[in-house]
Formats: sequence, structure tokens, C-alpha cells
Amino acid sequence: MKLVNQVTIRLSLAIIPLMIIWGALFYFRMMEEINDETDDALDLYAEQIIMRVLAGQRLPSSTDGTNNTYTIKPVSQSYADTVSRLRYFNEDIFIPEKEETEPARTLVTIFQDKNGINYELRVSSPTFERDDLLYTILYWISLLYIILTILIIIICIFVFRTSLTPFYKLLHWLDNHKPGGHKLYTIDIQTNITEFNKLKTAAQNAVNRSEELRIRENEFIGNASHELQTPLAILNNQIEWMLESNNFNEMQMTGLVNMRRTLSSVIRLNKTLLLLSKIEGKQYFESEEINIKSLIEELTNTYADIFESKSISVEHNLSDNCTVMMNTTLANVLFSNLIKNAFVHSDRYSLIRISSTNHSISFSNQGNEPLDESLIFNRFYSKRRNNNSSGLGLSLVNSIVKLYNMDLKYKHDNGWHQFLLSWERNKIL
Repeated sequence: MKLVNQVTIRLSLAIIPLMIIWGALFYFRMMEEINDETDDALDLYAEQIIMRVLAGQRLPSSTDGTNNTYTIKPVSQSYADTVSRLRYFNEDIFIPEKEETEPARTLVTIFQDKNGINYELRVSSPTFERDDLLYTILYWISLLYIILTILIIIICIFVFRTSLTPFYKLLHWLDNHKPGGHKLYTIDIQTNITEFNKLKTAAQNAVNRSEELRIRENEFIGNASHELQTPLAILNNQIEWMLESNNFNEMQMTGLVNMRRTLSSVIRLNKTLLLLSKIEGKQYFESEEINIKSLIEELTNTYADIFESKSISVEHNLSDNCTVMMNTTLANVLFSNLIKNAFVHSDRYSLIRISSTNHSISFSNQGNEPLDESLIFNRFYSKRRNNNSSGLGLSLVNSIVKLYNMDLKYKHDNGWHQFLLSWERNKIL
């Protein structure tokens, strides 16, 4: 989820309890004000009636046009002593003129005339439907919430696009930076926000350290592999000479053969590491158009004896127009390692399928146990390690794929391993 969406959702959810609390406070405060105004009017009307009763004047008619109603009745002293002298409350009253019941605010008071007789005066004034008011407030609060949510979304998008522009530029820079690829070593982001400047500096330092370590690693591997070539060649020649001398017994000859086999593995490993160092150091510049169909057919013919040793069949479905611009040596390394990988992870009497389109090629082989997608391109990782494998095949493949901006994906489906290599012609170096 994007940051702007998460912030918007959280703000929208935070507004809900605030709107509920505000609506409740608004309702009760408005009711309090309305009741105060109504009570003042009832006090004035009740005072007029009491003054007329005490003065012996004619009381106002119940149909005087004020919508107020009143009743007066004498009460006993004991009753007057037990109830409050002045009470306000809400109730429903029946209005004869309208022949219906309406909500009203009622005042009840006790007064005494000059003869000491106690009277209870009940004065009522019609008000409004409180349920209708509550529904109206709820409606407008809901409408206000919707409007506020829309405004929050608009404001969040505007604020994020303006305030977080340096952050998104930094993310874009990091996404496009590839170790050993395009040299995006300088982050060109101008901002006066302290946190963004610190983040930019930290990212810049981290990338520079990573690049420096990568360069040093490649230099070390390249130099070490280059320096090892001569002593390894001398050792190999010495063992070959000793094997040809026939001056050893059978046990010694067996030991020499094992030594030569181990030394051959070390020599292959050394050559592979040197090749990796050259690839990552971009020491291969010459490129030419390579016909994939011809190259695959040539490689599979070369490995025919190896496939036959495990009774593995190879099925081709290659496009005549499948070509790629790349270095010839690296093309051979790339596709031969993908073929070898399919062979290594195939069981006896199984099938390898190689098919291509104009800008993609897939290598599929039968196998029930899937590979670990997070580890298959790591150096020295091998699901089925054997003495003839250096564990660098797919690491070499991955380095070449990155060098030429290709895309390599692995999947395991219905008992088939598949490596799909694809590229866009305009993006090949």
C-alpha cells in the first residue's frame, strides 16, 4: 500500500469518532439553548396568568393564537409541600384544535392566592420533533464526513506530491541504480528538509560503500585468479609428467589420478571466477548478432554424449528469427550453462525442452523438487552438488543477464523446472 493511501485511510478513520463526538455535543448544546429560550417564554406566560389570577382578572383564552396551553387546579397543602415549586420537562400533549399529539415543553409551578389556597399551574408550549432533529443532524454530519474525506484525499495527494517529491526521487534513484551497472553515484536531489537530506546522505554513502566493496572484490578475485593460473598450470604439467613416467606403483598412480582430477576442478573454478570478474568489470565490449537457434543446436550436439549417459532426450522448438546482440564468448557461456543446469537437475530417462520466440527462450526439464528461488543465483549454491560442478553456473548466467539488461525468471510447475530468458532488442547493449 502506498504511503499516501495509508495516511488517507488513517485520517479518515480518525475523523469518525471526532465527528460522532462533535455531533453529540452539537445536539445537546442546541437542545440546551432551545430549552432555555422556551423556558424563558414559559416563565413569562406563566407569570402573566398568575398575575391575572391574583388580580381576579379574566384569564387568556386557550385559543389566543400563541399555541400555548395551560391548566390551573387547586391542590392541597400537603401536595404543595411535597412537590417542587418549579419544574420543567418535555412531554407529549394533545392539542384539541389540531386533534393530534405533539411534543411540548411544560412548566409546572405552585402558587398561592391571597386566601391561602394553593394552585398548580401547568403551562405547555409546542416544540419540535426531537427525532427529526436527530436524523437531520446525523444526515448533515454524514454529508460533512464525506466532504471532509474527499478534501483529505485531495489535500494528502497535493501535500505528498509537493512535500515528498525528494523522497520519491530518492526511491526512483535507488530503483534505477544497479551495482556495476549505470553509474548513478551522485544523487541530484535538492531539498531544505533536514530528514530528507540525512536520508539522501545515508543512501549516497551506502551506495558508494557498496560500489567500492564490489570493485575491490572484483579486483581481488581477478588478481587472485590470474596469479593462480601459472602455479596451477605448473602443477598440472608436473602431474601429467609423473603419470607418463610409469615409475609408480598402482596405488601411487591412483593417487596421482585423483590429484589431477581435483586439480582440474580447481583450474575450472579459477577460470570461472576470473570470467565472473571480467564480466562484472565489463571487460567484454565486442558484440555481434547471434542466431540463437544455431547456437543451441551446436551446444546440444556438443553435449549429446553427456545427455546419452543419463538417457535424456532433448526436444527443440526454436524460432529461426530468434537473435540477440552480445559478445560471442558470453553467449556461449550463458546458453551452455543453462543447458548444463537443465541436465544436472534432470532425472534419468527424462526430457529437456528448449523453445524460443523472437525475443525469449525457455529451458524446461522434468524434476519433482523445486529449487529455492532466493538462492539459485548465489555463488556456490547447488541443489545437487557433484564433483564436476563448481556451483557458479547460474551465478555466471545471472551476471551475464544483468550485464545485458535481460530478464531471467525461474518457476516450477507440474513437475517441470523452467528458466525463461527474455530481452528487448533495443535494450541489449
